[in-house]
Amino acid sequence: MLGKRKRVVLTIKDKLDIIKKLEEGISFKKLSVVYGIGESTVRDIKKNKERIINYANSSDPTSGVSKRKSMKSSTYEELDRVMIEWFNQQKTDGIPVSGTICAKQAKFFFDALGMEGDFNASSGWLTRFKQRHGIPKAAGKGTKLKGDETAASEFCGNFQEFVERENLQPEQIYGADQTGLFWKCLPSRTLALETEQSTSAYRSSRERIIIMCCANATGLHKLNLCVVGKAKKPRAFKGADLSNLPVTYFSQKSAWIEHSVFRQWFEKYFVPQVQKHLKSKGLLEKAVLLLDFPPAHPDEELLSSDDGRIVVKYLPPNVTSLIQPMSQGVLATVKRYYRAGLLQKYMDEGIDPKMFWKNLTVLDAIYEVSRAWNMVKSSTITKAWKKLFPGNEENSGMHIDEGAILAANLATVLQNTEDCEHVDIENIDQWFDSQSNDSSCQVLSDSEGAEDQSRPAEQRPSSKTRKTELNPEKHISHKAALEWTENLLDYLEQQDDMLLSDKLVLRRLRTIIRRKQKNQNNKNH
Repeated sequence: MLGKRKRVVLTIKDKLDIIKKLEEGISFKKLSVVYGIGESTVRDIKKNKERIINYANSSDPTSGVSKRKSMKSSTYEELDRVMIEWFNQQKTDGIPVSGTICAKQAKFFFDALGMEGDFNASSGWLTRFKQRHGIPKAAGKGTKLKGDETAASEFCGNFQEFVERENLQPEQIYGADQTGLFWKCLPSRTLALETEQSTSAYRSSRERIIIMCCANATGLHKLNLCVVGKAKKPRAFKGADLSNLPVTYFSQKSAWIEHSVFRQWFEKYFVPQVQKHLKSKGLLEKAVLLLDFPPAHPDEELLSSDDGRIVVKYLPPNVTSLIQPMSQGVLATVKRYYRAGLLQKYMDEGIDPKMFWKNLTVLDAIYEVSRAWNMVKSSTITKAWKKLFPGNEENSGMHIDEGAILAANLATVLQNTEDCEHVDIENIDQWFDSQSNDSSCQVLSDSEGAEDQSRPAEQRPSSKTRKTELNPEKHISHKAALEWTENLLDYLEQQDDMLLSDKLVLRRLRTIIRRKQKNQNNKNH
């Protein structure tokens, strides 16, 4: 009789290797023999493929995947997702992170997300959090998480040799990276009265989308932003056709872009757009896309165009802050332009901050962040590649800090704006650079919507107004004009032949109407 098979506990890395081998066509039976497990276990791994890959994506790439064996989830999964995203961002930025800071941040997110329960950010919780995500003990000691300069230098040399060997021009070399954007983030001292800031009505926003920027080394070909939200079709989209948005939109629940979403973006959007661009330039339709180190992405050869001429190259672990082009000021510039545009939108509409917040939707944010991406100069992108291509940076003379100029201009205007007298350049600058999780960034809570419902009926929009038909012989109120404008915007979103400029013009008109409505309300009081 055969002895009982010894129980084998696979690591996450083992499971990822099995998934890879299954994709290569290796049989269940052969894998069960190689790893000393039952065929049913191999089938379970295949069944849970997406879950395993997504878990590995959220782990520390240098240690978590190789040692972790279980995927036990946290009691507060949403808090766990936000925390690991925050930790990874701190690591990318080289910011020191201690256990005390982690615990305080977890408590902050727990309150900000409006979660229920008796959460205690104890040392036990911290230990389990680090174990779940494979975070090394040294990362919690408060030491600065520096990039691997040796690995970065070695990669730069190898990448330059690859470019020369393949005879690639800067026009054919692309980079992409993602970041989280809290789209309802405004400076606390700007849009809230000091007496209101201390109340529970103000808290940091949990409204978040993921944006991924992609451009070539010349900065002359910027692909539409890839935006990922949690809702498949947010209510703000209404009847809008997603293909008509100024961005490429996907939905998922994870904190970072999942493998399946990225692969779909690469095959359906990146490859065709790059081929079209290179053809227009008279260049060979051949290119490379530079990406961050992926703990669970497929091998480089599995992400390529059908003809194999458009491929990807992965950066080694822990070098993002040193040489990833999009992390050399490009993503930060997009956020600065977005936040500056959001603040300008508030000032243009001239309405109460609570009403501004109530009106702001994720669709507004998508148009605003698309505009922000379009405003990023090609020279900014070219400079971001200077570590990979030292001779590629244009001689642009003295470097001008565009963020400092934006901050100074906005602070000057805001100091003469009602409810914004306490703003200063330092507050704006901190807000520009914030990760939307500190006291420099606060918004109104969802409870304000309930307050609106409790208002007297005469103060709420009536169904009669919504059904009003256009009659040129009658005086058209600002309220009616605003509702018609909203309907027309919904109509444009459903059309596949409307230009982005047409939609932006109408959005500008909506802003003007809102300001006129506000001015009229002030005169009546």
